[in-house]
Amino acid sequence: MADDFGYLGVRVRSRRGELLPESFFTEALAVGFEDFLRMLAETPYGAYLTGEGLSDVDRAVSELYRHRVADLEGLASGEAREALRLLFLRADLANVKAILRAKASGRQPEEVRARLSGGSLPEPVLNALLEAADAAGMAQVLVLPGHPLARALRRAAAEAQDAFEVELLLDRYFLAELAREAARFGDPFAAYFKDELELTNLATAFKLAALGGAEEPERYFVPGGRYVNLALFTRIAGGELEAVDELQNTPLSAFAGVRDLAELERRARCFLLARAARAATDVLGPGLVLDYVRRREWEGARVRLLARRAYYRLPEEAVEKEVTCG
Repeated sequence: MADDFGYLGVRVRSRRGELLPESFFTEALAVGFEDFLRMLAETPYGAYLTGEGLSDVDRAVSELYRHRVADLEGLASGEAREALRLLFLRADLANVKAILRAKASGRQPEEVRARLSGGSLPEPVLNALLEAADAAGMAQVLVLPGHPLARALRRAAAEAQDAFEVELLLDRYFLAELAREAARFGDPFAAYFKDELELTNLATAFKLAALGGAEEPERYFVPGGRYVNLALFTRIAGGELEAVDELQNTPLSAFAGVRDLAELERRARCFLLARAARAATDVLGPGLVLDYVRRREWEGARVRLLARRAYYRLPEEAVEKEVTCG
C-alpha cells in the first residue's frame, strides 16, 4: 500500500502550502464584497476568478477544486485511487443531503450552493439537482453510470414519504457501505469514516426527537458504530436528549452536554476536521490525503459563505460560527 500512496503523498504535501491561512478568514469576516474580491484575487483562487459576482466566486472555488483536488484521482493508482474514490463519494453524499435538506426547509438554490463543497459530481449535475422539484426528480437527474450514490438515492426516494425521510434513508443505505469499504485501509482512515457514521446517527436522533420521535427509529439507524449504539440512538430519538451525556467517557465526549441540533452539527464538523488533521501523520497511507481533501472542502465552503456575507452585507455574527472552529 505504501507504494500506491508514495507519489500521491508527495503531490499532496506540495499542495498543502497553497491552503489559505487562518488570517484570510479572520479578515474576510469584516470586509465588503469589493475588498473580499481583492483579497481572493491575491490567493490561488485568483487564477480562476474571471468576474466580479457571486457566481464568479463559486466558479473559482469549483475550478480550483477541480485542478488541485479532483485531478489527484488521475495521478493515483491501486489502493490510493480507491481511497480517493471513497473521499469523493462521501463528499457527494454530503452535497446531496444538503440539497435534500434545503428542499425540505424551502431554501433557495443560491443559498444552498454556498454550503456545497468537493465531491465528484460535475457542476451541471449539481445545478440540475438544485433545480429539481423534489427527491424523485433528483433521483432522475443523478443517473451517472456506475455511481453508487445514484442507486441509493433512487431506492431512498422510492421508499420515503418526504424529502426529510429521503435524507435519513440515504444515510442508512449508503453511509454504512462507505464505512465498510474504508475499513480495509485501517486506521486512521477507517476511524474517520466510522466517526462520521456515529455522528450522523447522533444528528439523526436529534432530528427525530425534534419531530416528536418516530414509530420505528431503527429504520433510520446506520449500523457499524460503537458508541452511539441502537439503544442510545432510540432513547435520544424518543426525546431523551440528556442520554447524549453517556458519551462523556468515550472518544465522543465532546458531544456530551449538547441539546441543540445546530450546535451538534457545528461540533461534528470541527471534530471531524480535527480527526482528519490527526490522520495527516499517516504519510505512507491515506491519512495525509484524507486531511488534504477535507481541508480543501472546508476552505471552499468557507470562501463561499464569506463571499455571501460580504455581498449581502450581513453582520459578522451571521456566519461566524459557520466558518470557524475552535
